[in-house]
Amino acid sequence: MTIENKVVIITGASSGIGEATAKLLASKGAKVVLAARREDKLERITSEIINAGGKATYRVTDVTKPEDNQKLVDLAKENFGKVDAIFLNAGIMPNSPFSALKVNEWNEMIDINIKGVLNGIAAVLPTFKEQKSGHVITTSSVAGLKSYPGVGVYGATKWAVRELMEVLRMESAQEGSNIRTATLYPAAINTELLESITDTDTLKGATALYEQHGITPDRIANVVAFAIDQPEDTNVNEFTIGPTSQPW
Repeated sequence: MTIENKVVIITGASSGIGEATAKLLASKGAKVVLAARREDKLERITSEIINAGGKATYRVTDVTKPEDNQKLVDLAKENFGKVDAIFLNAGIMPNSPFSALKVNEWNEMIDINIKGVLNGIAAVLPTFKEQKSGHVITTSSVAGLKSYPGVGVYGATKWAVRELMEVLRMESAQEGSNIRTATLYPAAINTELLESITDTDTLKGATALYEQHGITPDRIANVVAFAIDQPEDTNVNEFTIGPTSQPW
C-alpha cells in the first residue's frame, strides 16, 4: 500500500474529520503529524495512536499564523525525515444570515478557512517542489459547490478553497513538480462544526438537518486514505461526500 511510511501533516486534527483521518492513516502505516489549537486533545489522540502501534507527533498550531505552519513542516522533517502529504482540514462554520451582521465571525472564517489553507500551502510548497512530489488535500464543503441561504460567508470561503486547489493542480502540472491535489466536499458530517454557530435560528435548522442525515467523520477519513493510496501518477482531485439520505 502506498500509504505505508508516508508522512502526513493534518490540521484541525483535535476532533472530527482530522482525528478520524489521523487514526486511520496511522493504522495503515503512515506517520502522522497532528496540528490544532487544543493541546489536551492533540496529546490524547497522539497517545492513542502510539499505544495502538502507530507513529505520531503533534504541535499546537494556529493556522492563521504563517510561522506556525512553517514550524509544523519543520517538525515533520525533524521527526520523520520528510513530508509526503498535508491535509489542510482546519475550519469553522459559524453560519448566519447576512442581516445578522456577525462581521467578526465573517472575518474569523476568512482567516481560518482561506488564509489557513494558503499558509499551509506556502509552508509546504518549497519542500514539495524541491522533492518533485507531494500531496495537498483540503476540506471544502458542498457549500463550496452550491449556494445556501444563511451560508454566504462560509460558502464563499469554501468556493475559494476550490479555486485555490484547482489552480494549484494546474500549475503543478505545468511546472512538472508532480504535486497532487484533492479537494473534499463533505455534506452533513457529525463533527464539532455546529458548535461555532451563534445565530439561534441557524443553529436550530442545522441541528435538525444533521440529526436527520449526519454521518460519522470516519467516512471522510476513508476518502482521504483512498486519495493518498493512488499511484503517484494518478490524481483524483475532487470528492463530494455525504449521507445517502441527504439531498444536499
